[in-house]
Amino acid sequence: MLQGFEFATATRIVFGTGKLSELPQHVRELGVTRVLLVTGSSLARRSQLQEQLAATGMVLQRSSVTGEPTVEQLRAELPALREAGVQAVISVGGGSVIDAGKALAALAANGGDPLDYLEVVGRGAALTQPSLPFIAVPTTAGTGAEVTRNAVLGSEQHRVKASLRSPHMLPRLALIDPDLLQGAPPAVLRASGLDALSQLIEPLLSVRANPLTDALARAGLVRSARSLRPAVLHGPDAQQREDLALASLFGGLCLANSGLGAVHGFAGPVGGMFAAPHGAVCAALLPHVLEVNLQALDSRGGGQPARARFDELAQLLTADPHAHAVDAIRWVRGLCAELQVPGLSSYGMREADVPQLVSKAKQASSMRGNPLTLSDEELTRIASQALAAVGS
Repeated sequence: MLQGFEFATATRIVFGTGKLSELPQHVRELGVTRVLLVTGSSLARRSQLQEQLAATGMVLQRSSVTGEPTVEQLRAELPALREAGVQAVISVGGGSVIDAGKALAALAANGGDPLDYLEVVGRGAALTQPSLPFIAVPTTAGTGAEVTRNAVLGSEQHRVKASLRSPHMLPRLALIDPDLLQGAPPAVLRASGLDALSQLIEPLLSVRANPLTDALARAGLVRSARSLRPAVLHGPDAQQREDLALASLFGGLCLANSGLGAVHGFAGPVGGMFAAPHGAVCAALLPHVLEVNLQALDSRGGGQPARARFDELAQLLTADPHAHAVDAIRWVRGLCAELQVPGLSSYGMREADVPQLVSKAKQASSMRGNPLTLSDEELTRIASQALAAVGS
């Protein structure tokens, strides 16, 4: 029997080539005059956006995000944001930029300290007030943060990453323009694309999967499987940019509504313990999580529902209607090897760090979506195997 489910996302999603040009119009429709513009490191893009928004009469505050956002950084920015009377927040950038803007919009409206609301290491209090109106414009194709209800923050104090999470944090508008992927470095396309791939695979296998997320995951997996490899190796053409942007969007919709699994259960703690980009960490973990999950499903038997989905995953990735679960793992391993995905040791992680990582990963909210509860031994095997690059 189908269990009940809900589906929540951004109030409005606008997708298409050239849609970035419509951003000033969408901001005007909010009816605000004081806006915070959060961007990444691209000076040219930031200057162009500032000029376009200023031409509409907006009073702009600016914030630049050069790394993944932390509790400490947001805590330092909030007083000036509140004093300036900012009425809306726009993020134009990768997942870190979007998460930073999403968190600032929520915290500006709710008051208090980030740790009052942060999961796992904070108090986990509920955000009671709607966020300031928030517009998300992704410039990478990985996190799907433009349609999720959470923002991942690092805590330097606790050496972990955790989420602010609330339905109030869903963006007012997600504007996705595939042309923003033009000129993206191969390493960025690789990390973000494999993050998106994992955010399609894990919801399909999740214990919380539902018919809506299943449909999106299936469509996204087909697009990612056919376009990620050539986009990274040769640069994405127009069709591949569209495929990657849609795969990322669909992955965000899936994770927000059916959860993730052990890949992301590990990724948060790894990112908190080491200076490691989120997408690259997910890429290093993905083949090992799939292999251990499949072995656990086979060894425990009992008609585990995710076991049949592993076969379906293989068929979606390989475009072979006769593929089986092991073919999915073989395909992912081959992709990671060909794209030269580095292991976790490249970010400073060592075997001695594995027990602490496993302890932290067990507490991560993403673990609740994994197809089954993994033992400490199985979690340790994943972390140890992910130290080395696939195929090394």
